[in-house]
Amino acid sequence: MSGHDHAHGPVAGSPGRGDGHGHSHGSVSASGRFTVPLAITFGLTAAFFVVELVVGLASGSLALIADAGHMATDVVALGASLVATRVAARPDGSGRWTYGRYRAEVFAAGLTVLLMLGVGVIVVWEAIDRTSGGGSGDGGVHVTPLPMVVVGLIGLAVNAVGLIMLRAGAKESLNLRGAYLEVLGDAAGSVGVLLAAALIAITGSSVWDLVAAIVIGVFVLYRAIGLGRSVLRVLGQQTPEGLKPEQVAGDLHAVRGVQQVHDLHLWELTSGMTVATAHLVTAPGVDAHVVLDAARDVLADRYGIAHATLQVEPSDHTACGELGW
Repeated sequence: MSGHDHAHGPVAGSPGRGDGHGHSHGSVSASGRFTVPLAITFGLTAAFFVVELVVGLASGSLALIADAGHMATDVVALGASLVATRVAARPDGSGRWTYGRYRAEVFAAGLTVLLMLGVGVIVVWEAIDRTSGGGSGDGGVHVTPLPMVVVGLIGLAVNAVGLIMLRAGAKESLNLRGAYLEVLGDAAGSVGVLLAAALIAITGSSVWDLVAAIVIGVFVLYRAIGLGRSVLRVLGQQTPEGLKPEQVAGDLHAVRGVQQVHDLHLWELTSGMTVATAHLVTAPGVDAHVVLDAARDVLADRYGIAHATLQVEPSDHTACGELGW
């Protein structure tokens, strides 16, 4: 992530106020660098969704239909992620988006969570309904394993390509992490379909199709809850994972010339873009520019914080009281 820094404030020993601000602005979100892999994954997933849905309806396999439903959420979620990366990268000509449009990626991940929850509930409900509706315990639907094997293998290949495409970006972006988890869930679904087909062929009972559908649905719900927590953490402006405010404050306090640190705030604008603000109280005669540069370097080098706003206050400056939040 590239950036630039600027600071302003009086030199040491000058009269009046001794405050200043140090800024570092990230220019490109993490997911913006992975637009092409995301687009390829979207295209492959959309094509396979059509195939799986048609075969699932023709064969009567609830496991295939469940996995196709999961694929449908992938198509929408990947499409939303792709749009979000483009929106986040658009320059702001109005001057109203002072932090840029990066939060669009977080909202896309939130949409993914809602879709995953919906699909998971529907699939589990339908499987239970079929189980209770048939005297044999398989819903009275006979499922042929061969179509499940063919579609499962194709799906696994498509998912493998998607996982390879999105793996690197998933480590940096919540938006891409949501897309990656969707594809990972599809891969697990394809494995479930293959296992169900094998068990149906061995036992002759279609109940394994319903079991696979329930497992797929529960797995989708489990992943949706985990991703949802990450989305809420960002939207709730909680301290990013791996950062401890008291440790950051301690390192800033250790900067030469700093007597006190207060009003420290740490949050994520979007994945990979941590924002920080803090007030630094300095000893008399300290050069504010030197303090700003040193504090900026601490945040950037030790914590990877590329956008920090720092206000330097001399120890005899009493007008700035601590905020109440």
